[in-house]
Amino acid sequence: MKLVSRPPSDSAPPRIAALSVLPAFFDLAGKRVVVAGGSEAAAWKAELLAAAGAQVDVYASPERLSESMVALHEREPRVKLHRHVWDADCLAGAVMALADVEDESEATAFAAAARKAGAAWNVIDRPAHCQFQFGSIVNRSPLVVGISTSGAAPVLSQAVRRRIETLLPCSLADWAALGRQLRDVVAERLLPGEARRHFWERFVDRAFAGAPDCNAPEQLRSDIREVAEQKQQGHVTFVGAGPGDPELLTLKAVRALQAADVILFDDLVSDEVLELARREAKRILVGKRAGRPSCKQHEINEMMIALAKAGRRVVRLKSGDPMIFGRLGEELAALESEGIEHDVVPGITAGLAMTARLGVSLTHRDCARSVRFVTGHSQHGGLPQDVGWAAVADPSATTIFYMGARMAARISAELIHRGMSARTPVVVGVSIGRPGEAIHSTDLAGLPDCCTIIRDGQPALIGIGRVFAQRFKVEGVQPPTRNRELLPQVCSGIEMPPPS
Repeated sequence: MKLVSRPPSDSAPPRIAALSVLPAFFDLAGKRVVVAGGSEAAAWKAELLAAAGAQVDVYASPERLSESMVALHEREPRVKLHRHVWDADCLAGAVMALADVEDESEATAFAAAARKAGAAWNVIDRPAHCQFQFGSIVNRSPLVVGISTSGAAPVLSQAVRRRIETLLPCSLADWAALGRQLRDVVAERLLPGEARRHFWERFVDRAFAGAPDCNAPEQLRSDIREVAEQKQQGHVTFVGAGPGDPELLTLKAVRALQAADVILFDDLVSDEVLELARREAKRILVGKRAGRPSCKQHEINEMMIALAKAGRRVVRLKSGDPMIFGRLGEELAALESEGIEHDVVPGITAGLAMTARLGVSLTHRDCARSVRFVTGHSQHGGLPQDVGWAAVADPSATTIFYMGARMAARISAELIHRGMSARTPVVVGVSIGRPGEAIHSTDLAGLPDCCTIIRDGQPALIGIGRVFAQRFKVEGVQPPTRNRELLPQVCSGIEMPPPS
């Protein structure tokens, strides 16, 4: 079986985009940390360090000790106060060193002394003298979330922290503690890979369902026993990736991506959507694009079956919605013939995303009675011969053509031949939901010329129907508002059916 790679100019994305800093977490329990300075800012850092279990030695002259630092020393046994200024000798044996200093020369000296002592260093509010940075914290310990903008916008970090605080229930701290207690049991009873992940997925479902009660530990142990006794079986989930914008994914789609062992993805799936997948998941491009080397359909089917029989959780990631021109039927039939479990997570098809961008209703009752999604490219190339063109030419219908840019001239000619007005409003959407998205308006007669601007490889849609009159520029007609009473005026010149 031959796997297909993206062309070099459109290479597969890395598992993670570039990072301005590497988020890391220090284990400071029982370790010595030095804080130089007694200011309010230094007191807050000392309090954080003590909360992380560090033994904190604070060095500050008496006249520069803030009330906060003195109060922290009095209530927190981990914070020891040395009432004199720091020197290089006080850094010996420290794993971390922080300072709040008044001038650049002292900041330079402190950073050099910490480096020589082998301690990680940070000088408050002086990024040039920091080996690491503090971020905003969401504390559900042992679950801890750190947020950083690399010093670019601290206020943004705080805003993100507040939003995350509202999303994460405080009870997650109790669940995380239970998870820590059970890690050894899970490692002993469950094999690495699918079995363990299955248990932890159940654990997460319980954690977000509410606070743990007194029965939670036994319920979790029961989950471990149940997973251990299950025969490891593979599963295929068909996921609609939408037109490209990751914010259009459903929550269920994101959960499937996070649980996958292997992702078989289409060529049109965006890098931003793939970024939401589990980092460890293997990603295989199985795209099918006209005029490019592609996987054969039977190869995709065989790959899904082989992976599922090997016990893998497979996500078949399809652009748009899997059930609209996604060959879902063929792939489902192949899995069903082998008795492989599967499910489908729908996505937003590009046609709906395009009309949402326009703010147009596909079935506005003053303009349309039905909607049709039609392929503009047959299985053997060219315009499909078995399309009911008389029905497509119905002026009371809205039609979205997929994969029809190359056939634009023939589509226009066929519909006009079938009696559709050459002035029927048309929109052409390019790269919907992606960077470079564009939507052009024209009419049926101008459709072929409009499609000539589409570059090879750009995904394109054609929308035809009176509903697009809202975005159709006609000389002498002012752009309409979204007021329903104005719409018939915009559609003037096109025979309208009586109101329902």
